[in-house]
Amino acid sequence: MISRLGVSGWYRSRFVWIEVCLLAASIGVAAVVTSTSTRTGTAVLREEILARMRTTLEQADPAHHHHAAHPAPQVTAGEQAVPKVICGVHVYGHEPSGASTLSEVRTIYGFHLCGVAEQKRHWDGAVKLVGPVLMDMTTDPPGIEVVEATADVRFVDRLREMFPDRYEELALREALPTSEMADLRRRYDDAAGL
Repeated sequence: MISRLGVSGWYRSRFVWIEVCLLAASIGVAAVVTSTSTRTGTAVLREEILARMRTTLEQADPAHHHHAAHPAPQVTAGEQAVPKVICGVHVYGHEPSGASTLSEVRTIYGFHLCGVAEQKRHWDGAVKLVGPVLMDMTTDPPGIEVVEATADVRFVDRLREMFPDRYEELALREALPTSEMADLRRRYDDAAGL
């Protein structure tokens, strides 16, 4: 190779190959950084949505969950602690789906399981609020709408009215992930003084 190109040609050829390799490596690094930051940004947004959804549900009066069959427990004379709502959530998705910040999110579709933590009342005996939920993020505080059957509309039909097609099957079969359920039970026991 040296004999054909000469010494200076060989160095130039080698230098070009080094430049090509460095260029390819920098493109690869840029693609990985962009991909990682996009995934990281998506993961951060998902965590922000989960936290906002959980906080909103826990701060709302149970009556605002629109669970007509489960009124909030009443505090009787002599009781010191007001029951606290402890929730676990699972997010199916949000609109607009291309949102990159929480402030851009208008609607959240998900599932919630909340227990009303009364002092010394175990999880199995707690009033629970559960089901697919839609949160309207355009209001302050966010609006909460739970999928429920009515005298005129079946649960499945109501779900199909409220949720986009891509989330319907998830809402019919999925509940809380195992890790979220474990966290919910731990926080419930703490709130109930168990």
